[in-house]
Amino acid sequence: MGFRLSKIYTRTGDKGETGLGDGRRVPKDHPRIEAIGEVDTLNSQVGVLLAGLAVELPVYPGLEEVIKVLAPCQHRLFDLGGELAMPEYQALSTPEIERLEAAIDVWNEELGPLENFILPGGSTLIAQAHVCRSLARSAERRCQHLNAVEPLTGVGLAYINRLSDLLFVVARVIAKRQGVAEIFWQAAVKPQE
Repeated sequence: MGFRLSKIYTRTGDKGETGLGDGRRVPKDHPRIEAIGEVDTLNSQVGVLLAGLAVELPVYPGLEEVIKVLAPCQHRLFDLGGELAMPEYQALSTPEIERLEAAIDVWNEELGPLENFILPGGSTLIAQAHVCRSLARSAERRCQHLNAVEPLTGVGLAYINRLSDLLFVVARVIAKRQGVAEIFWQAAVKPQE
């Protein structure tokens, strides 16, 4: 992409509209803009998670594998944002989904079967991975809503779905690498009659 911003503010959005890559102007609450915004929020939070992982790397070297898998996801989320902003643009491809699935499969082998519901927490990194997972689900819902209004092409919907699965597994892997017990959900105690 050769286009670069030379000026950050343009004043063209002051009346509640914004421009898409194809030249269309849409309201800032258009489903396409909502989807772009949720993907951007997710990307920002993945950045927070990666920064936290990098800080803890000297103490927990096993986190390096998580960083290697997650770091490209920021770039692919930016690609997805580009696809949403420019409907004819296709950047994501099936091999990227397969890359996520391969990481999920390897880590699930290491973790073993899940026998309980897990709550976000145990460490800041685990909780941040769950924040990212929940934001991935939110971004997926926004993209699905857009797809109902303006059908999407490409593999973006599958990618965001698989990324949310990956982030759940990432939370579990972080717990194992940090030696932190996962927090299991406990049902409320029923009142005695």
